Amino acid sequence: MTAQTHPVDHELIEAAAHIARTRCRGDNHTMAAAARARDGRIVTAVNAYHFTGGPCAELVLIGAAAAQGAYELDTIVAVGDRDRGVVPPCGRCRQVLLDYFPDLKVIVGAGERIRTVLITDLLPESYVWADHQLDVENTAPLSMG
Repeated sequence: MTAQTHPVDHELIEAAAHIARTRCRGDNHTMAAAARARDGRIVTAVNAYHFTGGPCAELVLIGAAAAQGAYELDTIVAVGDRDRGVVPPCGRCRQVLLDYFPDLKVIVGAGERIRTVLITDLLPESYVWADHQLDVENTAPLSMG
């Protein structure tokens, strides 16, 4: 099965690349992410590496976006420091991004192969956390009367 591609948001790639060049220093911050919110704003973040794992740039970006009131993201990209270019999200990030934004588009690939695909194309036949949450209306306590 071939994933359908969408237009590449080059401004978003440049925003992430700029952050990677100017804010990623040393081993603690090696990746930058940028996302376009549905309202057009661009939100950026860097990873916070730690020997315990630390969050990837994409996960930091989810929190940064929420802190700025951007709860609906349209497209995301991650870029490595030292001019490594676009880096696809790891498995954990793919799952979290899918759970938060099931319609999210992700920029992946390198050089002539840069393309934009849906998060569901990066994690086919995946577990969708929201599908298994209890319906709030069905969790109200039953009256005893």
